[in-house]
Amino acid sequence: MSHRHLKPTLLPLGDQALLIRYGDSLSDSANRAAVAMARRLEARPLAGVSEVAPGLVSVLLTLSPGTDFSRLRGEVMMMADHDEEAPASAEWLVPIVFDGEDLEGVAAQLHLSAQAFVARHNAAPLRVLATGFAPGFVYCGFHGDDLVMPRRDAVRPLVPAGTVLFAAGQTAIAATPIRTGWHVIGRTAFHNFDPAADPPTRLRAGDRVLFSAAS
Repeated sequence: MSHRHLKPTLLPLGDQALLIRYGDSLSDSANRAAVAMARRLEARPLAGVSEVAPGLVSVLLTLSPGTDFSRLRGEVMMMADHDEEAPASAEWLVPIVFDGEDLEGVAAQLHLSAQAFVARHNAAPLRVLATGFAPGFVYCGFHGDDLVMPRRDAVRPLVPAGTVLFAAGQTAIAATPIRTGWHVIGRTAFHNFDPAADPPTRLRAGDRVLFSAAS
């Protein structure tokens, strides 16, 4: 189903938040619908909405005290029924040094050489599916079915900011030191989090990212 025909479920979270959910699990169509809705809400703010936070398959609206839920639900559903395109997304080139300790193992599990894996990984741009989990952490997808593999069985101790991760048909970038169950395939000098900046992250859900191999 096209993301333009997905109808969201609206879930009040207490009296000061509303969740607009497009699916119970991650899919390309649900993610596209959530990203498009978030972009429309950011471009055309609704009265009473103080923050718009897109997730992988949902959009969380933080509300001002006293917001009329009935009015807001109606406005959100009217916006969801419209098929207009979301505002244009930015495009980014992110160089990666492919020297991660899991690179050879990932390639072997996918029946590829490390060089062939890197070429396939960088062959086409990915979309930023969401940012979150940790400050500046970014999920990019989706790779083709031939580049899908599960996460690691065990969580790894802290990896540094700039670590490039791979699992579940996605590539992720850590912007702060984190523990992770994803496979470490490389590192990048691209910085996606600056707490002194406004906004503090450079990449936004819906942006397109092309990865390249850096020496």
